[in-house]
Amino acid sequence: MFWRRREHPVEPTDGPDEAVAPTPAPAEHEQPVTDAPASMTVARPTRAPSGMGLRARHSGFGSRLRSIFVPDSTATDATWDEVEEALIAADVGGTATLELVDAARERMRAAGGRTGDDARRALATVIRDRLASVGSGVFELGPAPAVILFVGVNGTGKTTTIAKLAHRLIGEGRSVALAAADTFRAAAVEQLRIWGDQLGVAVIAQRTGADPGAVAFDAVAAAESRNLDAVLVDTAGRLQNKQQLMDELAKIRRVIERKLPDQPRHVVLVLDATTGQNGLAQAEGFSREVGVTGIVLTKLDGTAKGGVALAVADRLGVPILFAGVGESVEDLAPFDPEAFVEWLFAE
Repeated sequence: MFWRRREHPVEPTDGPDEAVAPTPAPAEHEQPVTDAPASMTVARPTRAPSGMGLRARHSGFGSRLRSIFVPDSTATDATWDEVEEALIAADVGGTATLELVDAARERMRAAGGRTGDDARRALATVIRDRLASVGSGVFELGPAPAVILFVGVNGTGKTTTIAKLAHRLIGEGRSVALAAADTFRAAAVEQLRIWGDQLGVAVIAQRTGADPGAVAFDAVAAAESRNLDAVLVDTAGRLQNKQQLMDELAKIRRVIERKLPDQPRHVVLVLDATTGQNGLAQAEGFSREVGVTGIVLTKLDGTAKGGVALAVADRLGVPILFAGVGESVEDLAPFDPEAFVEWLFAE
C-alpha cells in the first residue's frame, strides 16, 4: 500500500433582523387539499436485491469487492490491502476506510474465519451496522404541522425529491402543502406548481425575487390555519462555499423557528450519490450552516461508486433517510442498510 504503513495482526492461516411580518395572501396554486437491526452476518446473495429497488451493477465498487473476496481462498494481509484501496476509490474516505477494515478484520478473527467468504461477511456486517447505527432509514414526521426544509445544490434532484416525498406522505393519508422558497428562479416556482397540479396539493408561492423567508413564513402560517400534517419547503440551490447564499438559507430556518418553535422538524440535504467526495464537502457545509438532520441520496443506482453513503454517515453521524432509485414519483425508497449491503455484494 502506498498511502499508509501499519502492522497487521497475524491472521489464522487456516432573529429579530429576520422576523418577517405576515404578507398579503400569497399567490397560490391550490387544489383541494426501529431500532438498529441486531448484529448478524449477511449471506452471499445470488440475485439482484429488491429491498430498495436498486438495479444490480456489474462494474464499480461492488464488483471490485466481489473480485477481492474469492470464496475458498485464504484472506491475507494483501486481501485487506486491496479492500482498503477499493473503499478509498469508492469515496468512502481514509478515516472511515481504516475503521471499517480494522473492525471487519477483528470481527473475522473473533469468529475464527479465514476465507474470502468469511472476510466478505465480516465487512458486509460492519458496513451494515455502521449505517444502521446512525438511524438510517428511520423517518418520523412528528406532530403536525411538521416543516421539512430541503437544501442542496442545483442538479441534485431536490425539487423532484420533494414531490416524491409528498406523494409518499399523501399515500399514507397525510395532508401536505409545498412551499416555493426558491424565489431566485422563475422556473423553480413553475416546476413546483406543476408538481402541485399532479399531486393535488397547495403550492405556497410569491413572485420571482421575493424574500424566501416570507414564503416560508406564509407556508407555515397556511399549514397551521389549514391543520395540515406537513409542509415541504423548497429552497434555492446553492454551493456550500457561497457564504452569502448560505446565510440566506440560515435566515429561512430562523424565520420558521420563530413562527413555529421546534420546527423545522427535518432539514433534509438532497445529495447526488455520483458526486463522491465533493458530496461529503457539501454535506459538511450545509450541516454547519443549517443543521442537516437527514439525507436523501439520489442517483444511487446510477453510480459505480456509492461509497459516499458510508462517508456521510461516518463523518456527520447523520442518517440517510431515503434513496432515489428511479425517475417516477414512486421511486423514493426508505434507505435500508441491509438492502444497500446486499446491492453492493450481489452477484
